[in-house]
Amino acid sequence: MIDSPTALPDKPVKAACRGSSVALPRSVTRGWIVGLGFAAWLGTLWLVRWLKLNDAVLGTVICIGSLAAVNFVLDAVFSKVQLSQSAGLDWRAPDYSWQRTGIKFLGMVASFGFIGLLYWLFPEYQFTFHGSLPWLFVDHTGDFYGYYVHFLRWFVPCWLVVSVPYIYFVDARQKDPQDGYYAAGMAVTFQFEKVGWRVLWQHCLGWLVKGYFLALMFTYYARDTRNFINYYFGAIRDFRSFYDFSYYFIFLADTAVACVGYLLTLRIFDTHIRRTEPTFLGWAVALVCYQPFWSWISGSYLDYSKDFAWGSWLEHYPVVYAIWGSAILGLLGVYLWATIMFGCRFSNLTHRGILTNGPYRWTKHPAYIAKNLSYWLTYIPFIVSQSVADSVRRCLLLGLLNYVYYLRAKTEEANLSTDPVYVQYANWMRENGIFRWVRRRE
Repeated sequence: MIDSPTALPDKPVKAACRGSSVALPRSVTRGWIVGLGFAAWLGTLWLVRWLKLNDAVLGTVICIGSLAAVNFVLDAVFSKVQLSQSAGLDWRAPDYSWQRTGIKFLGMVASFGFIGLLYWLFPEYQFTFHGSLPWLFVDHTGDFYGYYVHFLRWFVPCWLVVSVPYIYFVDARQKDPQDGYYAAGMAVTFQFEKVGWRVLWQHCLGWLVKGYFLALMFTYYARDTRNFINYYFGAIRDFRSFYDFSYYFIFLADTAVACVGYLLTLRIFDTHIRRTEPTFLGWAVALVCYQPFWSWISGSYLDYSKDFAWGSWLEHYPVVYAIWGSAILGLLGVYLWATIMFGCRFSNLTHRGILTNGPYRWTKHPAYIAKNLSYWLTYIPFIVSQSVADSVRRCLLLGLLNYVYYLRAKTEEANLSTDPVYVQYANWMRENGIFRWVRRRE
């Protein structure tokens, strides 16, 4: 949550000529490293359960801390991420500057203040962040974002203290030290002639991403961690209960990886934000898939059926029920696999390195593909429950949601295509991906 994006080209890099043979570029993560990181998280989660920690936030932080620590240490030792060109660091002749450090620290304080102001401003957060006393000193455990507020109470002060030596150390090695925090610091000290406005805009967009998504992901994850600590595994006695637990656990793991990604944008480990989605369309199609926007969109426009799902349809056919449910879990397993491959780099609406391994070795956007296929198997709009016309209507509505994800994929591709590595990956996928037949006519 500390490093800013560096400037990248505004326009996508031109793709290679059609029919050219291109090599698959190296992935920004290694499968065995992210796998060990996930295993560390899983082991720590069971340890937290065994210890019966009553503080869900503490348990949450311990678990995601283990995931981050294993990924960072192994990345530094074996992948040498701190030496990668994308990190933008020169370790040969550090140029230490307390002046730049002070300016960047002010920029960081201003960045936290910017997000805090938005939390105070918008009604979505009012029950948690408003009150007669400053929200930081009020008990909010009953609020939706209560766990997140509890986390911020100690995280923000600790992070600000740790950030001073970190900024001082990394700034001295940056090839271009005038990053987003420098621009923000210059802006709050009214040195506007020295502000890189384009860099500052990207910096603000990156913090908007972190401020919005971290509040959601940490809330979901802390709540589900608490449930896991108290879960009674003796209740898993048949496939139905196994399915319910597996479904819940997949999204517990998914939000754990997401929390690490939104929290730790660290240049020294090459997990910083390179570029944030600059278009309104890109933001719109992403945000409608998340709360609080999804409640309104799904209730008013995309209600493709929540009253009749696959469990009700197959409850009297246990064998088919198990097969169908296993297919859904398999698709969600691919979705989780795609998330795990990010390591500490997961984030919506940002470019933080190009993945070419795991399921990304076979197709672009594997998480979106798997998730949308799981929707069709879960909500079965093609099964007539009331009338044929109603079934057709529900299919069209789910198709519209699929189109939203298609637009998410296309806007992400446009954003990532400012990086030549992604262009090379896209060209390779065009020739070798499992859906290459779609473009065979080209």
